[in-house]
Amino acid sequence: MSTAEPSATADLYDEHGENLQSCDLQMRQYGATRRFGGTITTVRCFEDNALVKSILGEDGEGRVLVVDGGGSIHTALIGDIIAKIAITNRWAGVVINGAVRDVATLAALPIGIKALGSNPRKSAKSGSATARLLSPSAGPRFSQATPYTATMTASWFLATRARPGN
Repeated sequence: MSTAEPSATADLYDEHGENLQSCDLQMRQYGATRRFGGTITTVRCFEDNALVKSILGEDGEGRVLVVDGGGSIHTALIGDIIAKIAITNRWAGVVINGAVRDVATLAALPIGIKALGSNPRKSAKSGSATARLLSPSAGPRFSQATPYTATMTASWFLATRARPGN
C-alpha cells in the first residue's frame, strides 16, 4: 500500500463509482493497523481454521487474506497465534466473514484485522476448507483469478479490480 495520504472512503467511491465495490457487511476493527491494502487471496471455510493458518504461513508479500467463514461467530477463525504468523510472513491484513479470539492481544498487533465479531471458542482443525475460491453473499464477488486491491477504513471493505500496469 502506498505511503501517500489515504483518501476518505466516500471520496474513493466518488472517484471510482461502480468500479469500486463495497461490502455490505459491517465489520469490526480488531488489529492495530486501521488502514491496509494489498492484492487479495481468498479462502472459504466454516468453523475450521486449518487452511487459514496454512495460507498465512506462506509469504504474504503484502497481500490481504479474505476469509469467507459463512458468517459464523460460533468459533473463532483467527486468534493471536495465527495473527502473529501472518505478521511474520508479511501479510497486510485479514478480513473475516466470521469471528476472531484474543481480542485484547489482536488490538496491539501491527496488522489489519476486520471480522464480524469475536468468540473465545477455538475452531476445528480438520482442514475442511476451499482455498482461493470465494463468492460471499454480502456484496462484491471475489476470486483468486481476478486481482483486487483492498483498502479498509472504519467498517467498510472496498475492492476494486486492479488495472493492468498499476
